Amino acid sequence: MRTQLLLLAAASASALAVSTANAQTTDDQTAVEEVVVTGTRTAGRSRLDTVSPVDVVDSKALTRQGSTELAQALSTLAPSLNFPRPSAVDGTDSVRPATLRGLAPDQTLVLLNGKRGHAAALVNVNGSVGRGSAAFDLNTIPTAALDRVEILREGAAAQYGSDAIAGVVNLRLREARSGGGATASYGLYNTEVKTARDTDGRKATDGVTYTASVWQGFGIGEDGYLTVTADWSKRNPTNRSDVSSAFSPGVVTGRYGDAEVESKSLFANAGLPIGETWKAYGWLGYQHRDGESAAFPRLANNAANIPSIYPNGFLPKIATDIDDYNAAFGAKGEAGAYTIDASFTYGQNDIEYGVKDSLNASYGPASPTSFNAGSMRYRQAVASLDITRPLAIAAFAQPSTLAFGAEYRKESYDIVAGEQASWANGGYNGLAAGAQGFPGFRPSNAVDVSRDNYSFYVDLDSQVTDKLDVDIAARFEDYSDFGTKTTGKIAARYDILDGFAVRGAVSTGFRAPALQQQYFTATSTNIISGTATEVGTFPATSPVSAVLGAKALEPEESTNYSLGLVYHRGPFEVTVDAYQIDIDNRIVLSENIQGSATGTATQQAIYALLAPYGVTTARFFINGVDTTTKGVDVVVRYRLDAAEAGRFDLTLAGNYNETEVTRLPTTNTLSSLPVPPALFARVNVQTFERGTPRTKFVASGDWSKGPWGATLKLTGYGTVLQPNATPSLDYWTGRKAVIDLEARRTFADKLTWAVGANNLFDEYPNRTPAAVNSTSGVVGFPNYSPFGFNGRFVYTRLSYNW
Repeated sequence: MRTQLLLLAAASASALAVSTANAQTTDDQTAVEEVVVTGTRTAGRSRLDTVSPVDVVDSKALTRQGSTELAQALSTLAPSLNFPRPSAVDGTDSVRPATLRGLAPDQTLVLLNGKRGHAAALVNVNGSVGRGSAAFDLNTIPTAALDRVEILREGAAAQYGSDAIAGVVNLRLREARSGGGATASYGLYNTEVKTARDTDGRKATDGVTYTASVWQGFGIGEDGYLTVTADWSKRNPTNRSDVSSAFSPGVVTGRYGDAEVESKSLFANAGLPIGETWKAYGWLGYQHRDGESAAFPRLANNAANIPSIYPNGFLPKIATDIDDYNAAFGAKGEAGAYTIDASFTYGQNDIEYGVKDSLNASYGPASPTSFNAGSMRYRQAVASLDITRPLAIAAFAQPSTLAFGAEYRKESYDIVAGEQASWANGGYNGLAAGAQGFPGFRPSNAVDVSRDNYSFYVDLDSQVTDKLDVDIAARFEDYSDFGTKTTGKIAARYDILDGFAVRGAVSTGFRAPALQQQYFTATSTNIISGTATEVGTFPATSPVSAVLGAKALEPEESTNYSLGLVYHRGPFEVTVDAYQIDIDNRIVLSENIQGSATGTATQQAIYALLAPYGVTTARFFINGVDTTTKGVDVVVRYRLDAAEAGRFDLTLAGNYNETEVTRLPTTNTLSSLPVPPALFARVNVQTFERGTPRTKFVASGDWSKGPWGATLKLTGYGTVLQPNATPSLDYWTGRKAVIDLEARRTFADKLTWAVGANNLFDEYPNRTPAAVNSTSGVVGFPNYSPFGFNGRFVYTRLSYNW
């Protein structure tokens, strides 16, 4: 299969190059040669001259659409990046992860101004794409603060360390000494919702969204800068639930869609020359985000309802109060032949949970209706030293670039218990304990852990001949909790002709088990067959997990292969890159391992193992899933300056990506049982293999002429499987195409008014079949849909630049 993909890539690039070689205009100035810093430590490289594939998305492209979220904006521009928008999955409703090349969200490293970013405190433990991951939250960085985003589509752990298995996303902040801009927008969903039980449909006008941002550049001294950005957004919730079959005629009882979110962000990025060859730099960033999503409804006759409190039933709401911090300071300059960059960065993410419109049934009529359910916090501090120098090697055509450096990182993770009523058992009529919708963290769930690691790397980029460039990198890391890891990479580029090159790489990588995965723990009381049952998520090293055969988590390991072609001539360019990513020992969240005193022989054996610890059902993080991912990225771009018709920037980009699970985890304890329970069962395997689209393409055109401008974009998605434990209940999202359109008019070169629509023709994924849905009918559309399930979004935007 790999050979076929590589041959397909080569054939595609050659055909495109031949068929468009004569498409060049006489004005080569229309070619855009963005200089990139991601994936290379050699200064001055453009994205078309790099050894590895790098996409560059500038601030204009990010803002010329209706999306208010960075992750969503990127997903409509980069075919290899997807941003599903799940609902009814607790905190993940407000902290929604993005995926690169169909891999886990935490297998992509995110940098901020080239420095390692920090993960969110949230670990995704519910039924969404990325279950079990703890990733960087892209939406903590407002688009108004960014100059551009660089996406390295290649493994780079040897250059940047843990997590860079799928690739690297580098968020570059604005650096302005003067000028500024202000933007305000208003939008809403104007759509027709047709579900499996409501085929006649209903009109929906919801999700009203307001945004406002302003940025200003200030000069410091003769050459210094300070760029300040403030951003505010508020999104009201949407609801795409099906109707409940418990009523005739059916009524909507749930709330399934985008969470209600309000965020406030402030960023400052500064640089100041020190002497002739040195510069001090730093940034500060803060975001506060309030979110509110809905759990499944409790109808009036639900056994968990207390009629004296909610005679008509209730819909629990899960509130998230998130604070995110970014800070850095450093100095960069020259010392003889060396360029030195020394920096310190700090990141912190706090999530506090609340539950509203709910109750703890075990308290009966005395139950509160709102709860403080506890909090989580993740902190990361990084000190790094990076040194580069030109290195003359007599046998090589040009000077090489030698880079080496060291890094020290300190991480910590905390869980704080919620108030007693959010988790305690009040003893009323044997009903389930805990705040419904989100039981609070118990004192036994509280943790306060930390670890540190240090690393050293070396990277040699050599122009061996006028045509051959070779980059070799190696990195050594030592973690205080699991030991050492060494990775390496060799990449090369050969310019066959002027403007036509072949490039490829082989590398090894790893991802350290996150503290969130190692220590997250939560316990709730469920009623199973009329009995109050303790169900818990436990650390792999806990006594509960150990008795089931779990072991301390180890790093994931990867091997990446890539081969690509680059062709560019004047305003035309095409890149084709085929890849294979083999990952061993992936960290996953196990299935619920359930025991029973009166069940099957296996369930009775599990019950006997767990009974001494006061639980009958447990799940935990475990290594042991191996996967192979294969794919091809193709990007074609053409820029045309037609005096009468205006300027055109046309892009066609596509991604084919396929993942296969090649090994599943086991434990000696469970394997010895009469019928061993699956640790990673069908739903999760199918999510890995078909939970993201195998094919995705983006065809976009940007046009401008004088004060007028427009952007038209078509995004096509391959079908995605929404799996079920019973195969007959599987269903697919369907192959779908979404069209976005925006028109703009600028007045007096400063004020721009735009109107547009995302999903202009109101496209939806296939509906959730009625047979799959619950009586309450909450899930109207598949959670795994790669473009969400909200329908048409119309908006207007007013921008003023000075």
